[in-house]
Amino acid sequence: MKSGLFSHFNRVGAWVLLLFLVTPALIAIPVSLTPKRFLSMPKGELSLRHFEMLFTSEEWLSSFFQSAVIAVSTSLIATILGTLCAIGLWRVSSKYSELVRAFLLLPLIIPQIISAMAFYRLWIPLGLLDSYAGLILAHTILAAPMVLITVSASLATFDPKLEQASKNLGASNWTTMRRVILPSIKPGVFAGALFAFILSWDEIVVTLFISKFSVYTLPRRMWNGIRENTDPTVAAAAVVLIAITFIAFVIFVISSRRNTKKTVS
Repeated sequence: MKSGLFSHFNRVGAWVLLLFLVTPALIAIPVSLTPKRFLSMPKGELSLRHFEMLFTSEEWLSSFFQSAVIAVSTSLIATILGTLCAIGLWRVSSKYSELVRAFLLLPLIIPQIISAMAFYRLWIPLGLLDSYAGLILAHTILAAPMVLITVSASLATFDPKLEQASKNLGASNWTTMRRVILPSIKPGVFAGALFAFILSWDEIVVTLFISKFSVYTLPRRMWNGIRENTDPTVAAAAVVLIAITFIAFVIFVISSRRNTKKTVS
């Protein structure tokens, strides 16, 4: 009885915390519908003019495209590297592997402003400043630890006997990884890819340091829109970002439930 009551309060507390964190971001929805040319709450009249501006402006569409290219590339590379690192550290389980894991997780611990300054200093002599390659590489370094965490969590529940049985039946290491290990940890890989995409899609601190004119991502254009002229189009862009993030989260939840049902059955 007590455990059930505790579980109920735990769920309620989780939802209250979620609403507390999410509600401030939802203010962007009514602000994006204001008919005025500056950030304000609508009073009676609603307008979609700022969404029209968002989807017809070449500058905003270019920023959408650049952010999408960088986020997808980052997600792909970070997922591959993070998954391989997680599997490698899982195979070589020792105190040294835990030290390597702690080192690989440093980008999550170090403040982003410090990382941004480090990337700026490193990218100048390498000629990667204000380039797609520089941003993708920087975002990959920041996102790969997330993939490492989610894949490692999936590997913690993986039964090593399945790998041994595959090898006993004559399968090579590559075949075992492709047909036994990867299908079993697919939810963790997918979650890591999703988190990597969201991190790159929303990242602003590092982007402000290592991009200037050639690469102009959506978060940076929103930053400049707020700083320079308080354009309500920024609120419309924020609504689109929230919608994309919510859709990605829903897809992740549905996929996780399907994979759980398949595992149970």
